[in-house]
Amino acid sequence: MAKRDFYEVLGVSRTVTSVELKKAYRKKAMEFHPDRNPGNAEAEAHFKEVNEAYDILKDEQKRAAYDRFGHDAFQNGGPGAGGFGGGFGGGGLGDIFEQMFGDMMGGGRRNGGRKASGADIQIQTEVSLTEAFSGIKKKVHFQTKVSCKSCNGSGSEDKNEGKQTCPTCHGTGKIRAQQGFFLVERPCHNCHGTGHTIRNPCKKCHGTGLENQERELEIMIPAGIDDGTRIRLAGEGEAGSNGSAPGDLYVHIMVTPHPIFQRDGANIFCRVPVRMTQAALGAEIEVPIVDGSKTKMKIPNGTQSGKQFRLRSKGFSVLRSSARGDMYIEVSVETPQNLSKRQKELLEEFEAEEQNNQDKGSPETTGFFAKVKDFFEGKS
Repeated sequence: MAKRDFYEVLGVSRTVTSVELKKAYRKKAMEFHPDRNPGNAEAEAHFKEVNEAYDILKDEQKRAAYDRFGHDAFQNGGPGAGGFGGGFGGGGLGDIFEQMFGDMMGGGRRNGGRKASGADIQIQTEVSLTEAFSGIKKKVHFQTKVSCKSCNGSGSEDKNEGKQTCPTCHGTGKIRAQQGFFLVERPCHNCHGTGHTIRNPCKKCHGTGLENQERELEIMIPAGIDDGTRIRLAGEGEAGSNGSAPGDLYVHIMVTPHPIFQRDGANIFCRVPVRMTQAALGAEIEVPIVDGSKTKMKIPNGTQSGKQFRLRSKGFSVLRSSARGDMYIEVSVETPQNLSKRQKELLEEFEAEEQNNQDKGSPETTGFFAKVKDFFEGKS
């Protein structure tokens, strides 16, 4: 089955920004996450497809290669197959020229007999904001391919004695085809670049040398990790065929929203409602801290709604550091509701007194309505 366009997979246009791309990825990943679709093979396939698309498009150089060459950019020998790392070395222009001028320049030496390493695995796990703050050991579960126990990973019922030279590539693991002026070299489609085929395929793994297995792994999520961070665990991906190196496991971290705190980098924001009387008279209030503790802070008299107060080093953990960001408390002055008769009487008395003291008591209100008056009188 042909791969779908990566932009189509994420539901975005080719002009999408990095911020819009991340937002679209999170939405799709949440929709198809295996934890939300247990036992749904189709959702799991979509989840892998979404992660693969985002992994390519979030990298500027990989995205540029994909825009130019499409999926061919990341096939064996494609210009993006080895990544773009430090320029175009290792899988970049060198591979292109080697494919084009293989015979004339002695190319193809690197590909002969090379064993394909195991596939990488992409999974996703959720952590709470407080877990991201303190760091946590978390168990993750995923499906992977391991060496077949029945044939010791050989793919043959005869163990390691069942291999025969591939009749298509004659053991080289590659085939060459003329394309115009150029001779292009590709991995052999019959033996997948190994140079041999299986004479008597293992009945359990059907000659692949691999079998599916459910794995559980405990990973360490460091304190200060950010939403969308990807943790790489080398060698924990799918086993490689014919004894080749295993792939890697990539764990995408999703930090779930918190009902009280909002995070911005290393800073924490918290909106705290206060009574009208507290804001007017001043008060000392107790506020929560993301580490689970509490602290007291003073609200000066006359504090207006929306006023922010900064609590230094009370914010979020900084990754790989003992430092912490700051916490910002935003005051929200709450208007009282369901007043008692006595409360209404007191407020009416207050309002009557306020009418005689507007310039001092409510200067912003007085100033605004003075401007309104000038507006209607044509003075502004």
